[in-house]
Amino acid sequence: MRTVDVVISIGWLVFWVGWLVAAANVKSGRRHWGRSTGARVVLILAVIALNRLRPFRHETTTQPALAAIGIALFVLGLALAVWARVHLGRNWGSPMSEKDDPELVTTGPYRWIRNPIYSGLILALVGTAFAINLHWLLVVALVGGFFVYSAFMEQRYMSEQFPDTYPAYRSSTKMLIPFVF
Repeated sequence: MRTVDVVISIGWLVFWVGWLVAAANVKSGRRHWGRSTGARVVLILAVIALNRLRPFRHETTTQPALAAIGIALFVLGLALAVWARVHLGRNWGSPMSEKDDPELVTTGPYRWIRNPIYSGLILALVGTAFAINLHWLLVVALVGGFFVYSAFMEQRYMSEQFPDTYPAYRSSTKMLIPFVF
């Protein structure tokens, strides 16, 4: 196993352990698994199936410059997701969840992006693919598609919850990529 693989693996492990620990202190609410259960199951099964294929299990990225770019994108992506999570505080929840007594958060990365956690995770996945195995860009596309779907569903929910403030916020920010989309 290359050093790059170890760094990425440990980075993801630390991130997800911290993420799960932080999830213990959030507001109560409802999850709408029914809206996305099928998509989540398909996504998980696709990632498992792809992981079993030979091209996804073997190193294909051997260029040091590409690996360095990948690690940089990985770190930036996780940093963005953590920064966003800190600003959400107790309002954080799994994709498409509804919190009791929700708040519209517009500070930190939310000044520019409405879904910076999704953006950060997608960026970290792109970095992982660049650093380890470019075949994983297919996984990025699948996960990215799920996050775009989730963002549109959450946008609908936020428009209902904050009819007076969300439209102005929505028009002043981008969904996933600052100044672009």
